[in-house]
Amino acid sequence: MEREQEALRGFLLALCCGNRDEADDLAQDALVKAYLACSGFSDGGKFRSWLFKIAHNTFLSYKRSQETHPQPLPLWRGEEVQAEDEREHHQDLYLALSTLPPKERSAITLFYLNGYSIKEIAAITETSQDAVKQQLSRGREKLRKTLNIDH
Repeated sequence: MEREQEALRGFLLALCCGNRDEADDLAQDALVKAYLACSGFSDGGKFRSWLFKIAHNTFLSYKRSQETHPQPLPLWRGEEVQAEDEREHHQDLYLALSTLPPKERSAITLFYLNGYSIKEIAAITETSQDAVKQQLSRGREKLRKTLNIDH
């Protein structure tokens, strides 16, 4: 699990749109759940995919619990050592990601930021490959509009 902590935190940081505290809390929850469920992991599968599946479900559960208490858009909490333009780039991306529904945000994050295939995303999110393709398509279109990017 130690080897996967940074990748897990990066995945959740993108899902949480740059809210580092929220991402760290969810990462900790996911790691505890993974530890408690480690007997259910089979050696035939990819550990990172299994862990990301747990983290994804933890994220979705958290978002469902927040639906009754809307949160303001997250603010960038980047490292001070980062260049100003890099912070602005991440802030724009996180703000744009925050406009997507959780399932589309998950698909976009897993595909573009973590490099998972559509088949792997379907397994992590427990949905069909067609649903993942649709989420990616819708998410890309919404991000294009939000970020004012021409095709």
